[in-house]
Amino acid sequence: MKNILCIIAFVTLTLFTASAQTEWTQAKADKWFADHKYLDGLKLVPAPSTNKIEFAKQYNANKTVWDKVFAYLKNTNLDALPVGKYTIEGTGATVAVTDNPTKEYEKTAWESHRKFIDLQYAITGAEKMEAAPITSLQVTEPYLDAKDVAHYQGTGTQYEARQGTFFLFFPADAHRVNIKADGADHDKKIVIKIPYVQ
Repeated sequence: MKNILCIIAFVTLTLFTASAQTEWTQAKADKWFADHKYLDGLKLVPAPSTNKIEFAKQYNANKTVWDKVFAYLKNTNLDALPVGKYTIEGTGATVAVTDNPTKEYEKTAWESHRKFIDLQYAITGAEKMEAAPITSLQVTEPYLDAKDVAHYQGTGTQYEARQGTFFLFFPADAHRVNIKADGADHDKKIVIKIPYVQ
């Protein structure tokens, strides 16, 4: 009987410890986010506006994929990367490189995705990006599974995307991008779509 009680106590403690390791408080996520160990030497950093708890959960649930994405960014000459579409082998992640003029605000649109997380980075030039929780916006076009997109209307918070900082948009984050920034009307940009772990 004593042995059974010991086994039950051990299993309970193990399950509690495993559960505690996967629970992300804001303080824990903030600390994890700030130490940048997950970047493994990548000089780019995530924007401070990133949902840190969601990022910590997604990174740790899919570490191999995120590590390959960050290695791709670290080891690729982004300035010389031609416009086009690419894949990061063994990740399910896709890469799109564009080099276009940015647009007046009215010519851009809100969107969100469910299957993929957007990592967006302005390689050269600049643009404004606006973000808001999908719950704060009004749906104008319901989610279309075939295109992994929904559209909205409303207002959010604008950020300026320039060199050195990338932006992450999770399924709960609507985003409106390619907005003309002050003093810049063009950018070369990389968008990496990273599979979202449910």
